[in-house]
Amino acid sequence: MQGKLRSVINILDLSVGELEHLMDLADRIEKQPEEYRDRCRYKKLATLFFEPSTRTRLSFEAAMLELGGQVLGFAGASSSSAAKGESVADTIAVVSNYADIITMRHPKEGAPVVAAQNSTVPFINAGDGGHFHPTQTLADILTVRRTCGKLEGLTLGLCGDLKFGRTVHSLIDAMLRYPKNRYILISPEELRLPEYEIEKLRSSGAEFEETTSLEDAIPKLDILYMTRVQKERFFNEEDYLRLKDIYVLTPEKLRNSKESLAILHPLPRVNEISVAVDRDPRAKYFYQTLCGKQMRMALILFLLGLDE
Repeated sequence: MQGKLRSVINILDLSVGELEHLMDLADRIEKQPEEYRDRCRYKKLATLFFEPSTRTRLSFEAAMLELGGQVLGFAGASSSSAAKGESVADTIAVVSNYADIITMRHPKEGAPVVAAQNSTVPFINAGDGGHFHPTQTLADILTVRRTCGKLEGLTLGLCGDLKFGRTVHSLIDAMLRYPKNRYILISPEELRLPEYEIEKLRSSGAEFEETTSLEDAIPKLDILYMTRVQKERFFNEEDYLRLKDIYVLTPEKLRNSKESLAILHPLPRVNEISVAVDRDPRAKYFYQTLCGKQMRMALILFLLGLDE
């Protein structure tokens, strides 16, 4: 289906039709995995992670291996030539000679733009600072579609670090493309959604509200998207310590929620969801990681033109 070089830096690089195609492909991969085991035979994925990661890096690697391909790369800036001062542009130009497709995580916003401009193979942003995280959003929307049966007409509660949460920003960008969704933004004032994302909600005509109360919001929700307060985004440790446990989801707080509620979290979890919630069938955050692997399989196939 894909005949030209493509990069995915943010979720808006994929049309709604392409999102639907990727979700349908992920569903086929889940049902008929044997049909896809050799699709990427002799293909190599480079995973360039300048920032720590568990789920994103390992799910990309698992995705490529399950497609019959191979993986090379590094899991920290200190083990790359970045430690010697090499630029992102030069790293990508070199790795393009070694791999058929590249994915990169970087702490600096905008680094994937530079990478894509210097890549001669398909490039995927695996997260850049507090900016974008498109493949997490692919995992999120597949989880929502599978658990709710649809992607429109839902009430989404986004809770926690909405200021630095790149997963939140990408999810809003994706869900605004589906009609009649309502958004409840749950955060302290210090971590409220950035004004540029608020403006997207306003300009789209979406219904939304801001609140500091998780308990008040929960009964209204179809989706609760919890996020951690990210220590690595704070310049002042005192501010982090003051805010890190401001929202903690417990079974008691779920008593008035809908039976059909789906609880999502991009992970890693710190304290914001009690482990007691894991036993609730509405907890979908570990299933979300499986959806993420399947969507990354679909995206790799799509960008390599091997999806049909």
